[in-house]
Amino acid sequence: MTKPQPSPVRGVFWMLVTGLCFVAVTALVKYLDNAVPSAQAAFLRYVLGLVFLLPAARTLLATRMSPRQWRLFGLRGAVHTLGVILWFFAMTRIPIAEVTAMNYLSPVYVTIGAALFLGEKLAFRRILAVCIALLGAVIILRPGFREVNPGHLAMLGTAVLFACSYLVAKIVADEVSPTLVVAMLSVTVTIGLAPFALVVWVAPDLWTLAVLFAVACFATGGHFAMTLAFRAAPLTVTQPITFLQLVWAVSLGALVFGEPVDPAVVLGGGLILGSVIFITLREAQLKRREVTPGVNAPKV
Repeated sequence: MTKPQPSPVRGVFWMLVTGLCFVAVTALVKYLDNAVPSAQAAFLRYVLGLVFLLPAARTLLATRMSPRQWRLFGLRGAVHTLGVILWFFAMTRIPIAEVTAMNYLSPVYVTIGAALFLGEKLAFRRILAVCIALLGAVIILRPGFREVNPGHLAMLGTAVLFACSYLVAKIVADEVSPTLVVAMLSVTVTIGLAPFALVVWVAPDLWTLAVLFAVACFATGGHFAMTLAFRAAPLTVTQPITFLQLVWAVSLGALVFGEPVDPAVVLGGGLILGSVIFITLREAQLKRREVTPGVNAPKV
Protein backbone atom coordinates (compact mmCIF):
# COMPACT_ATOMS: atom_id res chain seq x y z
CA MET A 1 0.00 0.00 0.00
CA THR A 2 1.38 3.42 -1.00
CA LYS A 3 1.93 5.75 1.91
CA PRO A 4 -0.28 8.87 1.53
CA GLN A 5 1.54 12.10 0.74
CA PRO A 6 1.62 14.68 3.56
CA SER A 7 -1.12 17.29 3.22
CA PRO A 8 -1.22 20.10 5.82
CA VAL A 9 -4.61 21.28 4.59
CA ARG A 10 -6.10 17.79 4.91
CA GLY A 11 -4.48 17.36 8.33
CA VAL A 12 -5.95 20.64 9.59
CA PHE A 13 -9.36 19.70 8.19
CA TRP A 14 -9.44 16.33 9.95
CA MET A 15 -8.22 17.87 13.19
CA LEU A 16 -11.05 20.40 12.97
CA VAL A 17 -13.48 17.50 12.51
CA THR A 18 -11.88 15.75 15.48
CA GLY A 19 -12.39 18.76 17.72
CA LEU A 20 -15.99 19.21 16.63
CA CYS A 21 -16.72 15.54 17.34
CA PHE A 22 -15.31 15.71 20.86
CA VAL A 23 -17.06 18.99 21.63
CA ALA A 24 -20.28 17.37 20.39
CA VAL A 25 -19.71 14.52 22.85
CA THR A 26 -19.36 17.03 25.69
CA ALA A 27 -22.41 19.03 24.58
CA LEU A 28 -24.67 15.98 24.27
CA VAL A 29 -23.74 14.70 27.72
CA LYS A 30 -24.35 18.19 29.11
CA TYR A 31 -27.69 18.29 27.31
CA LEU A 32 -28.85 15.11 29.06
CA ASP A 33 -28.52 16.96 32.39
CA ASN A 34 -29.03 13.97 34.71
CA ALA A 35 -31.76 12.39 32.59
CA VAL A 36 -30.23 9.21 33.97
CA PRO A 37 -27.56 8.84 36.70
CA SER A 38 -23.96 9.45 35.64
CA ALA A 39 -22.86 5.82 36.00
CA GLN A 40 -25.83 4.60 33.96
CA ALA A 41 -25.28 7.20 31.24
CA ALA A 42 -21.65 6.13 30.96
CA PHE A 43 -22.63 2.45 30.83
CA LEU A 44 -25.24 2.99 28.10
CA ARG A 45 -22.76 5.04 26.05
CA TYR A 46 -20.26 2.15 26.11
CA VAL A 47 -22.86 -0.58 25.52
CA LEU A 48 -24.23 1.25 22.50
CA GLY A 49 -20.69 1.88 21.27
CA LEU A 50 -19.89 -1.84 21.18
CA VAL A 51 -21.67 -1.99 17.82
CA PHE A 52 -18.55 -0.47 16.26
CA LEU A 53 -16.53 -3.52 17.33
CA LEU A 54 -18.70 -5.99 15.42
CA PRO A 55 -16.71 -5.87 12.14
CA ALA A 56 -13.56 -6.94 14.01
CA ALA A 57 -15.24 -9.34 16.44
CA ARG A 58 -14.04 -12.57 14.80
CA THR A 59 -10.42 -11.42 14.70
CA LEU A 60 -10.53 -10.19 18.28
CA LEU A 61 -12.04 -13.44 19.59
CA ALA A 62 -9.27 -15.42 17.90
CA THR A 63 -6.53 -13.39 19.59
CA ARG A 64 -4.63 -15.12 22.41
CA MET A 65 -3.25 -13.12 25.33
CA SER A 66 -1.00 -14.01 28.22
CA PRO A 67 -2.23 -13.88 31.86
CA ARG A 68 -0.07 -10.78 32.35
CA GLN A 69 -1.76 -9.01 29.44
CA TRP A 70 -5.18 -9.94 30.81
CA ARG A 71 -4.21 -8.40 34.15
CA LEU A 72 -2.98 -5.22 32.48
CA PHE A 73 -6.16 -4.88 30.45
CA GLY A 74 -8.21 -5.50 33.59
CA LEU A 75 -6.26 -2.82 35.47
CA ARG A 76 -6.72 -0.34 32.65
CA GLY A 77 -10.43 -1.10 32.44
CA ALA A 78 -10.84 -0.55 36.20
CA VAL A 79 -9.14 2.85 36.35
CA HIS A 80 -10.75 4.01 33.10
CA THR A 81 -14.18 2.98 34.42
CA LEU A 82 -13.80 5.22 37.46
CA GLY A 83 -12.49 8.04 35.28
CA VAL A 84 -15.49 7.82 32.95
CA ILE A 85 -17.94 7.92 35.87
CA LEU A 86 -16.23 10.98 37.31
CA TRP A 87 -16.23 12.68 33.88
CA PHE A 88 -19.97 12.14 33.41
CA PHE A 89 -20.55 13.39 36.97
CA ALA A 90 -18.45 16.53 36.37
CA MET A 91 -20.42 17.33 33.22
CA THR A 92 -23.54 17.80 35.34
CA ARG A 93 -21.80 20.02 37.90
CA ILE A 94 -19.47 22.46 36.14
CA PRO A 95 -19.49 24.43 32.84
CA ILE A 96 -18.43 22.84 29.57
CA ALA A 97 -15.45 25.19 29.26
CA GLU A 98 -14.06 24.08 32.63
CA VAL A 99 -14.47 20.40 31.77
CA THR A 100 -12.71 20.94 28.43
CA ALA A 101 -9.87 22.96 29.95
CA MET A 102 -9.26 20.49 32.79
CA ASN A 103 -9.35 17.56 30.35
CA TYR A 104 -6.01 18.80 29.06
CA LEU A 105 -4.35 17.87 32.36
CA SER A 106 -4.29 14.15 31.54
CA PRO A 107 -1.27 14.31 29.19
CA VAL A 108 0.58 16.34 31.84
CA TYR A 109 0.01 13.60 34.40
CA VAL A 110 1.07 11.03 31.81
CA THR A 111 4.37 12.87 31.44
CA ILE A 112 4.89 12.80 35.20
CA GLY A 113 3.85 9.13 35.44
CA ALA A 114 6.14 8.14 32.57
CA ALA A 115 9.07 9.66 34.45
CA LEU A 116 8.12 8.01 37.75
CA PHE A 117 7.12 4.54 36.55
CA LEU A 118 8.50 4.01 33.03
CA GLY A 119 11.94 5.48 33.52
CA GLU A 120 11.47 8.39 31.10
CA LYS A 121 13.76 11.37 31.57
CA LEU A 122 12.31 14.81 32.26
CA ALA A 123 14.38 17.60 30.74
CA PHE A 124 14.21 21.05 32.30
CA ARG A 125 11.95 22.42 29.55
CA ARG A 126 9.44 19.62 30.06
CA ILE A 127 9.50 20.15 33.83
CA LEU A 128 8.83 23.85 33.21
CA ALA A 129 5.94 22.97 30.88
CA VAL A 130 4.42 20.71 33.55
CA CYS A 131 4.70 23.49 36.15
CA ILE A 132 3.00 25.96 33.80
CA ALA A 133 0.19 23.48 33.16
CA LEU A 134 -0.36 22.99 36.88
CA LEU A 135 -0.40 26.77 37.30
CA GLY A 136 -3.14 26.84 34.68
CA ALA A 137 -5.17 24.38 36.76
CA VAL A 138 -4.77 26.61 39.82
CA ILE A 139 -5.97 29.62 37.81
CA ILE A 140 -9.08 27.70 36.73
CA LEU A 141 -9.88 26.45 40.22
CA ARG A 142 -8.85 29.61 42.14
CA PRO A 143 -8.97 27.90 45.54
CA GLY A 144 -9.69 30.42 48.29
CA PHE A 145 -11.26 32.86 45.85
CA ARG A 146 -14.28 30.79 44.90
CA GLU A 147 -15.91 27.53 45.86
CA VAL A 148 -14.25 24.41 44.48
CA ASN A 149 -17.26 22.14 44.06
CA PRO A 150 -17.43 18.35 43.64
CA GLY A 151 -17.43 18.72 39.84
CA HIS A 152 -13.96 20.29 39.93
CA LEU A 153 -12.65 17.56 42.22
CA ALA A 154 -14.19 14.95 39.91
CA MET A 155 -12.33 16.41 36.93
CA LEU A 156 -9.04 16.39 38.82
CA GLY A 157 -9.64 12.73 39.61
CA THR A 158 -10.66 12.04 36.01
CA ALA A 159 -7.38 13.46 34.68
CA VAL A 160 -5.32 11.31 37.06
CA LEU A 161 -7.28 8.14 36.29
CA PHE A 162 -7.13 8.62 32.53
CA ALA A 163 -3.40 9.27 32.82
CA CYS A 164 -3.03 5.90 34.58
CA SER A 165 -5.08 4.32 31.79
CA TYR A 166 -2.81 5.78 29.12
CA LEU A 167 0.32 4.57 30.91
CA VAL A 168 -1.00 1.01 31.00
CA ALA A 169 -1.98 1.37 27.33
CA LYS A 170 1.61 2.34 26.55
CA ILE A 171 2.83 -0.92 28.09
CA VAL A 172 0.37 -3.21 26.28
CA ALA A 173 0.62 -1.30 22.98
CA ASP A 174 4.20 -2.57 22.68
CA GLU A 175 2.92 -6.15 22.83
CA VAL A 176 -0.43 -6.33 20.98
CA SER A 177 -2.18 -4.59 18.08
CA PRO A 178 -3.72 -1.11 18.49
CA THR A 179 -7.10 -2.55 17.48
CA LEU A 180 -6.98 -4.98 20.40
CA VAL A 181 -5.99 -2.20 22.82
CA VAL A 182 -9.01 -0.11 21.81
CA ALA A 183 -11.38 -3.09 21.76
CA MET A 184 -10.32 -4.34 25.19
CA LEU A 185 -10.82 -0.88 26.65
CA SER A 186 -14.37 -0.77 25.32
CA VAL A 187 -15.19 -4.25 26.62
CA THR A 188 -13.59 -3.92 30.05
CA VAL A 189 -15.07 -0.49 30.70
CA THR A 190 -18.52 -1.73 29.72
CA ILE A 191 -18.16 -4.63 32.17
CA GLY A 192 -16.73 -2.34 34.84
CA LEU A 193 -19.57 0.16 34.53
CA ALA A 194 -22.32 -2.49 34.69
CA PRO A 195 -22.52 -2.92 38.51
CA PHE A 196 -22.36 0.86 39.09
CA ALA A 197 -25.17 1.37 36.59
CA LEU A 198 -27.37 -1.38 38.05
CA VAL A 199 -27.22 0.15 41.53
CA VAL A 200 -28.70 3.44 40.31
CA TRP A 201 -30.67 2.16 37.31
CA VAL A 202 -33.72 4.07 36.10
CA ALA A 203 -35.68 3.22 32.96
CA PRO A 204 -34.30 5.40 30.12
CA ASP A 205 -36.63 6.71 27.43
CA LEU A 206 -35.94 6.29 23.73
CA TRP A 207 -34.73 9.89 23.36
CA THR A 208 -32.08 9.41 26.05
CA LEU A 209 -30.90 6.22 24.34
CA ALA A 210 -30.75 8.05 21.02
CA VAL A 211 -28.65 10.86 22.50
CA LEU A 212 -26.25 8.40 24.13
CA PHE A 213 -25.91 6.50 20.86
CA ALA A 214 -25.05 9.82 19.21
CA VAL A 215 -22.40 10.29 21.91
CA ALA A 216 -20.92 6.91 20.99
CA CYS A 217 -21.00 7.82 17.28
CA PHE A 218 -19.27 11.17 17.78
CA ALA A 219 -16.65 9.63 20.08
CA THR A 220 -15.87 6.94 17.49
CA GLY A 221 -15.86 9.51 14.72
CA GLY A 222 -13.45 11.64 16.70
CA HIS A 223 -11.04 8.72 17.05
CA PHE A 224 -11.21 8.04 13.31
CA ALA A 225 -10.79 11.69 12.29
CA MET A 226 -7.83 12.09 14.64
CA THR A 227 -6.13 9.09 13.03
CA LEU A 228 -6.66 10.60 9.58
CA ALA A 229 -5.25 13.93 10.77
CA PHE A 230 -2.10 12.29 12.15
CA ARG A 231 -1.61 10.41 8.87
CA ALA A 232 -2.10 13.51 6.75
CA ALA A 233 0.17 16.01 8.50
CA PRO A 234 2.83 16.26 11.23
CA LEU A 235 1.99 17.18 14.82
CA THR A 236 3.48 20.63 14.33
CA VAL A 237 0.58 21.32 11.97
CA THR A 238 -2.29 19.50 13.66
CA GLN A 239 -1.73 19.98 17.39
CA PRO A 240 -2.15 23.79 17.55
CA ILE A 241 -5.61 23.33 16.01
CA THR A 242 -6.74 21.65 19.24
CA PHE A 243 -6.90 25.09 20.89
CA LEU A 244 -10.15 25.59 18.97
CA GLN A 245 -11.78 22.93 21.15
CA LEU A 246 -11.59 25.32 24.09
CA VAL A 247 -12.91 28.17 21.93
CA TRP A 248 -15.83 26.05 20.78
CA ALA A 249 -16.54 24.81 24.30
CA VAL A 250 -16.62 28.36 25.68
CA SER A 251 -18.86 29.52 22.81
CA LEU A 252 -21.18 26.53 23.13
CA GLY A 253 -21.53 26.97 26.88
CA ALA A 254 -22.35 30.65 26.50
CA LEU A 255 -24.67 30.47 23.50
CA VAL A 256 -26.50 27.19 24.11
CA PHE A 257 -26.36 26.54 27.85
CA GLY A 258 -26.21 30.11 29.14
CA GLU A 259 -22.89 29.63 30.93
CA PRO A 260 -20.98 32.90 31.48
CA VAL A 261 -17.58 33.24 29.82
CA ASP A 262 -14.94 33.04 32.55
CA PRO A 263 -11.66 34.74 31.51
CA ALA A 264 -9.76 32.78 34.18
CA VAL A 265 -10.89 29.50 32.63
CA VAL A 266 -9.79 30.65 29.18
CA LEU A 267 -6.41 31.81 30.55
CA GLY A 268 -5.84 28.69 32.64
CA GLY A 269 -6.97 26.40 29.83
CA GLY A 270 -4.68 28.21 27.42
CA LEU A 271 -1.70 27.71 29.72
CA ILE A 272 -2.48 24.00 30.13
CA LEU A 273 -3.04 23.50 26.41
CA GLY A 274 0.10 25.41 25.43
CA SER A 275 2.16 23.33 27.83
CA VAL A 276 0.73 20.05 26.57
CA ILE A 277 1.28 21.02 22.92
CA PHE A 278 4.91 21.75 23.77
CA ILE A 279 5.30 18.39 25.54
CA THR A 280 3.63 16.55 22.64
CA LEU A 281 5.81 18.21 20.03
CA ARG A 282 8.92 17.40 22.05
CA GLU A 283 7.79 13.78 22.16
CA ALA A 284 7.45 13.82 18.37
CA GLN A 285 10.94 15.22 17.98
CA LEU A 286 12.32 12.50 20.21
CA LYS A 287 10.30 9.84 18.35
CA ARG A 288 8.48 8.90 21.53
CA ARG A 289 5.16 10.61 20.99
CA GLU A 290 3.25 7.42 21.83
CA VAL A 291 4.16 7.93 25.50
CA THR A 292 2.18 11.13 25.83
CA PRO A 293 -1.26 11.15 24.19
CA GLY A 294 -2.26 14.09 22.06
CA VAL A 295 -4.00 16.95 23.82
CA ASN A 296 -7.21 16.06 22.05
CA ALA A 297 -7.15 12.43 23.11
CA PRO A 298 -10.78 11.51 23.78
CA LYS A 299 -11.79 10.70 27.33
CA VAL A 300 -15.05 8.84 26.82
